[in-house]
Amino acid sequence: MEEKRTILQADNLKKYFSDDRVLFTRTSNKVKAVDTISFTIQEGEIFGLVGESGCGKTTVARLVLRLINPTDGSVQFENVDLFALRGQSSRSQRKHIQMIFQDPYSSLNPRWKVRQIIEEPLIAHKIGTKQERKQMVDEMLVKVGLPIETANRYPHEFSGGQRQRIGIARALILHPKLVVCDEPISALDVSIQAQIINLLKDLQSEFGLTYLFITHDLRIVHYLCDKVAVMYLGKIVELADKKTIFNQPLHPYTKALFSAIPCPDPKNKRKRIILEGDVPSPISPPSGCRFHERCPQVFERCSLEEPPLYQLQNNHLCACFLYSETQPPSVKEGSHG
Repeated sequence: MEEKRTILQADNLKKYFSDDRVLFTRTSNKVKAVDTISFTIQEGEIFGLVGESGCGKTTVARLVLRLINPTDGSVQFENVDLFALRGQSSRSQRKHIQMIFQDPYSSLNPRWKVRQIIEEPLIAHKIGTKQERKQMVDEMLVKVGLPIETANRYPHEFSGGQRQRIGIARALILHPKLVVCDEPISALDVSIQAQIINLLKDLQSEFGLTYLFITHDLRIVHYLCDKVAVMYLGKIVELADKKTIFNQPLHPYTKALFSAIPCPDPKNKRKRIILEGDVPSPISPPSGCRFHERCPQVFERCSLEEPPLYQLQNNHLCACFLYSETQPPSVKEGSHG
């Protein structure tokens, strides 16, 4: 079986923001939105990035799209360092990475008709004649399940699900290689969410797309994604393929997240793990493991050292001292719940 090539690689990626609310001081606090994370996405893969609100998922998306520059680290797309590109090289690279936004209304220009919205990327990259662009827009509308005549209407004339289809059409009109999906269904009615997810899956198969899929809905991750990374307070705490991480979650935070997934079978009494305390501030994260103040399996080392991502079986990565070779066996044995 031919091994898939790596399309995106993030290495030791950091993004710190200055906290301008601190007045009359010589030093400014730093919001550590993303703090030294690394991951790879293979071609044709759907890579899920999950975690609580404020954990840094959207900041990762903005870094991958080069909407913001990193504090440190690199992002390589097809072995090209995105942050080293300048001028025309940067502009040419942008068409290969597109985004589907969370809010299908605010992400669309309310003063433009649908045709203008979808055609804009083609004009920006000087692709095709006017007639060729018209044909490309018509074909893309059909691909996303909208009639061609809707091209002459405005965004406010559509439902939320239809507007998201317009956003998807705009993202795919350049035939990108990587699509960043930032909570693309969270603003939609539950009855519409399944339609959009199935559309994304069909389009991925048809166009050979690679997705970076950002969400907090673990049911969608289980249905859609191939690989899953779990973030907590700017860090990736666990990373594995979907089957491995859902069948055997290791990190205490991942276990708590997964225990909250609704189960349709009333006979299946899943034990819910309730985390105590609030998520710490990214301005002053805890020393050591960032999860140790809420962890039900914490011990002394957790507050003193920051755990690396330990490589376990089946390329399963977990940032927890419970899986360190130097951790006492007595703690390990009671850790798997």
